[in-house]
Amino acid sequence: MELGLIANILIVFAVALFVGMVFNRIKVPPLVAFILTGAIVGPYGLSVIKGQDQVASLAELGIILLLFTIGLEFSFKDLWKIRAIAIVGGMLQVLLSFAFFFGLAFVLGLSVNQAILMGFLFSLSSTAIVLKILHERGEMDSPHGSIALGILIFQDLMAIPMIMAIPFLASIPLQDTTPLLSPEALVTLVIEDLAIVLVLIVLAKWIVPRVMHEIARTRNQELFLLVVILTCFGVAWMVSFTGMSLAIGALLAGLIISGSEYSHQATSIVLPFRDIFTSFFFISVGMLVDIRFLIANIWIVLFLIAIAILAKALLATAAPLALGYPLRTAVMTGLALAQVGEFSFIIAQSGFSAGIIPSGIYQTFLIVALMTMAATPFVLGIGQPLTGWLCSKPSLARIARGTCIVDENGKSPEKTDHLVIIGYGVTGRNLARTAARSGVVHTIVELNPDLVKAARNEGESVVFGDATAGGVLSHAGVPAARIAVVAINDPIATRKIVALCHSLNPALTIIVRTRYVSEAKDLHSLGADEVIAEEFETSVEIFTLVLHKYFVPRDQIETFIHDVRADGYQMLRTRNTVETTLPDLVRHIPHITIASLMVEPGSALDGMTLGGYNLRKRTNLLILAIRRGDQTITGLSGETELHAGDIAIIYASPVDIAKGTGLFLSGSPGSR
Repeated sequence: MELGLIANILIVFAVALFVGMVFNRIKVPPLVAFILTGAIVGPYGLSVIKGQDQVASLAELGIILLLFTIGLEFSFKDLWKIRAIAIVGGMLQVLLSFAFFFGLAFVLGLSVNQAILMGFLFSLSSTAIVLKILHERGEMDSPHGSIALGILIFQDLMAIPMIMAIPFLASIPLQDTTPLLSPEALVTLVIEDLAIVLVLIVLAKWIVPRVMHEIARTRNQELFLLVVILTCFGVAWMVSFTGMSLAIGALLAGLIISGSEYSHQATSIVLPFRDIFTSFFFISVGMLVDIRFLIANIWIVLFLIAIAILAKALLATAAPLALGYPLRTAVMTGLALAQVGEFSFIIAQSGFSAGIIPSGIYQTFLIVALMTMAATPFVLGIGQPLTGWLCSKPSLARIARGTCIVDENGKSPEKTDHLVIIGYGVTGRNLARTAARSGVVHTIVELNPDLVKAARNEGESVVFGDATAGGVLSHAGVPAARIAVVAINDPIATRKIVALCHSLNPALTIIVRTRYVSEAKDLHSLGADEVIAEEFETSVEIFTLVLHKYFVPRDQIETFIHDVRADGYQMLRTRNTVETTLPDLVRHIPHITIASLMVEPGSALDGMTLGGYNLRKRTNLLILAIRRGDQTITGLSGETELHAGDIAIIYASPVDIAKGTGLFLSGSPGSR
């Protein structure tokens, strides 16, 4: 028996490895490869697995660990941060999807309990697949990525009562008029449930944290693993006495630990085991897929696949639209959620085992669900062309005001030589506030209605619209602007915006904030002048703080920063439109840069002439120009005076600039 189990595991892993490698090349999620592996090795495929009961046992273990880790990773604080979209948007999406698929199933002749089950199955989407694809595309922090995450969290929570409702749905066809429970049995059940809840509270508040603290003090990973596994299966076993499944008990066990400081360590330990055993669950589901049934009903299945993807995309689009999000964001969210979720397989298997749905309906669901999952990367891939096409249709564009048309909350005077800030997140907000204090005229472009409202409450000039549309950028004055700063969390939209800005105004200085240095080369080729990478600037901030702690002189730190930045971006500067310009000269002369310093009242240079102080000889600072109010003075001589408020454009090394900065400050040595 043991050798048979090992042989089955070896066969399953070998086939899964081969299928997974093939699917990885065509960008299909591994979860689909596991299901297809089961179809290949199962009784309807090559029938190479004999001990299917053993695989089913491993699959049940995978479901227990899956729900346990979901409980570990769940955070009420994180849910509260996105409560609007998670609760309101998620509830709206689940209700709309449930109502549609319940009605469709009922019209097609299914019974009430079967139609309810179909509503459950198709109202959920795949958290694992969606988050993986969004992460690979760099869209986790994008507007549609955040909305999709909130809705998926709500869906995962709703899967729990759906699973618990299976026994009740199984009792509906009995048509028995007698109560499901007698009064005595009902009282007993309530007492048992209250007792379990009380025990869980005691475990979560006092016992489990104390035990885990004592085990953690031993610094023994094996003991910590044992206490985590003991908590998982112990709570699951205890909860099973109330009639709930072991999986639900494991979820509650995860929630007990999630509130402690050891939840992250527990998750890291359980995660590898969960991934292995969860793969067996999807392989066991694949074993139930009948290829002959698919061939015999190919046209019906293809029709249902199309209906499922289209309906789920439209219904998931409706939820963000109802909350006031723009059309592009709503459509991208809908496309991301246009598949059946992994929890649907758990619910479907429970419904099939309980006799709610027959084999034919179960087979149809498995195939449709599998195909919607496999299609997810390709469905998301059409998002940009589709939203562009929708925005080209005036009638469709008006569905979500501010997406393809613009709203500036009233007419404002035409602006020239101004700053355009695209995105009003943390970076955009700080930049706008700094620009306002410095007297820099600016306009903000934002498509999140909540951020637009916040900006207008602060008195900002805001264009409500999607910056990937040329009309929105034109309305914001990009053709007449001096600088545009792109500070959004959507890498695909960022590229499109940079290209549009450059085409609308080739003389525009485009500054882009991005996440990774690797994206800078593409952005430069599209027209960006400066690309600020978060991972790059984070490293600069870290080593700056470290050097300060080691009392390294500030001028040396400035030199280090200059050298790192020059080296990090040198290979990425591919634009060669102008030769032998001053920026090129600076770029190719080591340790030379251009900076601007303001002459403060009472400083050493206030009222002095350039020749009188002999700044160049004494400090190595070469003043190229002076900005005095709206006037720029370029024809400098030894008789040129410096006055308080003047901004001197300096050409020198970072070290010399750091040394000479004190001459421009009031209260510095030599000041009057």
